[in-house]
Amino acid sequence: MPIAIVTGSGGLIGSESARYFARQGFDVIGLDNDMRAYFFGPEASTAHVSEELAGSLDTFTPVELDIRDREGVDALFAKHGGQVELIVHTAAQPSHDWAAREPHTDFGVNAVGTLNLLQAARDHTPDATFVFTSTNKVYGDRPNFLPLVELETRWELPEDHEWFGGIPTDMSIDRCTHSVFGASKVAADIMVQEFGRYFGMPTVCFRGGCLTGPQHAGAQLHGFLAYLMKCTVTGDPYTIFGYKGKQVRDNIHATDVVQAFHAFHKDPKVAAVYNLGGGRASNVSMLEAIAKCQEIAGRELDYTLSDQARIGDHQWYVSDFSDFERDYPEWKLTFGIDDVLRDIHQHNVERWTAEAAAAR
Repeated sequence: MPIAIVTGSGGLIGSESARYFARQGFDVIGLDNDMRAYFFGPEASTAHVSEELAGSLDTFTPVELDIRDREGVDALFAKHGGQVELIVHTAAQPSHDWAAREPHTDFGVNAVGTLNLLQAARDHTPDATFVFTSTNKVYGDRPNFLPLVELETRWELPEDHEWFGGIPTDMSIDRCTHSVFGASKVAADIMVQEFGRYFGMPTVCFRGGCLTGPQHAGAQLHGFLAYLMKCTVTGDPYTIFGYKGKQVRDNIHATDVVQAFHAFHKDPKVAAVYNLGGGRASNVSMLEAIAKCQEIAGRELDYTLSDQARIGDHQWYVSDFSDFERDYPEWKLTFGIDDVLRDIHQHNVERWTAEAAAAR
């Protein structure tokens, strides 16, 4: 059987990838060392997800490995060699705020870890498809300089603007503030492209909007939709950072993300780059998301609005992924924003309610 290596296999996109590609006939090797618990505390641990995968998937092999361990990564790839047909790289330090606390750790995980994986793939299985979950933060805060207008519940682009339908990969990544996290992801993104161009490897950077779904271990510093719904259910307080709560994000369900990975793997290209998000079909402002969460959960959210926006954070971001749709017409977005929120609530409400009751 062909092998798929999935990094960050306990996380949202990693676990969805492990399940999906196991069903597609791959032996899946999942790399995870539960760094999310280190980043965001024990409540954000993904250890239970890794245990569930190992117990439910016959073709899943968990490996506790830090992708910063160059020798360990190389040994793993050397062991399996040309049997590896697919690498899905989702492991990351994903938070703006956390990155500023430990820049060396952030850069080590996001940039150096990615380089370790690329070089190991080049040395041992250069024809394997290399899928990298990049981020829209590679564009820094440049989207904030668009001519946004303030509406009742959101910031928005005028309908006659060329990018009203979403931001394309044509947007420059230069002369803007990225945050420390954004900078480390830029480094990884460019390196993935370079290994594709320089060494002829089939690589792709998917510059994601907000990737979400029911397995998202939402925390205050990352995973806003899951954390927002959790706070609505449990009564925990929530803070909105800046932009009057009218900042807009597009959101894409993990299922749609992984199916995009598979579409690319079936017809890979060299050094491909695509934006990938909910686009115009699935986007929401903070105020709009709160209203939706309250309606679905049947509870009011206890929230406060801070005037201080996060450094490098987006005031408005909607992805234009029409180039991916043109290249892979069999792929379609299947979840809208309401579908996403209901799925998160349905899969987590009992657990969140029980945990909140036990903590009181």
